[in-house]
Amino acid sequence: MKNIPLIAILTFFAIGFYMCGQDRQESSAEKSSIEFDTLSHSYGEIIFSSDGEFEFVFTNTGEAPLIVSHVKSTCGCTVPEWSKEPIIAGKKGSIRVIYDTHRVGAFAKSIYVYSNAENGVIKLMISGKVKPLDS
Repeated sequence: MKNIPLIAILTFFAIGFYMCGQDRQESSAEKSSIEFDTLSHSYGEIIFSSDGEFEFVFTNTGEAPLIVSHVKSTCGCTVPEWSKEPIIAGKKGSIRVIYDTHRVGAFAKSIYVYSNAENGVIKLMISGKVKPLDS
């Protein structure tokens, strides 16, 4: 008879742990996923001090809202801008990249996109060649 309360308590905790596991499985089923229209952009040859802007468009192909938490470029000559608002499933967002065209010569730069997407960190690339004004 003394074991009945102990068995009841153990059963209660076992059911509780089981239910917590079920909640985690259901919430983990909904994940966000990020898919870009293109992962790289070539400016080709561009003139010194011209427009160095490009917009990378992406879609949330998952089921949960996508949050782009951080976008980092490999140097200060490339400045990324992005919306901090969550992108709901099926909707599009973008990352605008501005390259400083006041630097003559060839360039190849990487931009890393950090988000809650299940496919992890995404690497974007820009490249081109800035020509001097007198060429």
